Amino acid sequence: MFEGHLRELALLLPRAAAEMAGPVEAAARTVVGAVLAGRRVLAFGNGGSATQAQHLAAELVVRYQDERRALPAMALTADTAILTACANDYDFASVFARQVEALGAAGDVAFGLSTSGRSPNVLAALDAARRRGMATILLTGEKGRLEAARWDVGVVVPSEATAHIQEIHLAVLHAICREVDAALGAVKKLAP
Repeated sequence: MFEGHLRELALLLPRAAAEMAGPVEAAARTVVGAVLAGRRVLAFGNGGSATQAQHLAAELVVRYQDERRALPAMALTADTAILTACANDYDFASVFARQVEALGAAGDVAFGLSTSGRSPNVLAALDAARRRGMATILLTGEKGRLEAARWDVGVVVPSEATAHIQEIHLAVLHAICREVDAALGAVKKLAP
């Protein structure tokens, strides 16, 4: 069972590496550019993607591997009062968009995660972010390929298996954080 799961993932990894390298690099450049400019990253998703949004925010605020300054990032999935108030008073499709409207500004990054690419609340938040002049990134799976093309950066895992999509999403988030660490380390070395 476990061995079979890992074998499936191992078969997917070379294809993912080949197809996703360019979009992952674009996402990393977008995040690095924003944090170097003092802008913030707002991450969001549902279920497992919600926890990955929190993981990304934690890696940016606290640290990934290198010691560096804290970076302005937050997961829009973590405040239960806001989520439940918005879902109750408006609708669940608005829970992230409302927060983007309150917290996002031009130059910030809206980082949506949706394995299907069809989560109404994730797409509504990306729409709200675009209206505010924010950079938009969608991390998704094969079923979200067409939707991914609508945003500034679309990163598509070439799989329809939710578990494998999420596993590769985590690798993508770590790759982005690694680039953030490298960029901030380079800036630190250049500082007087």
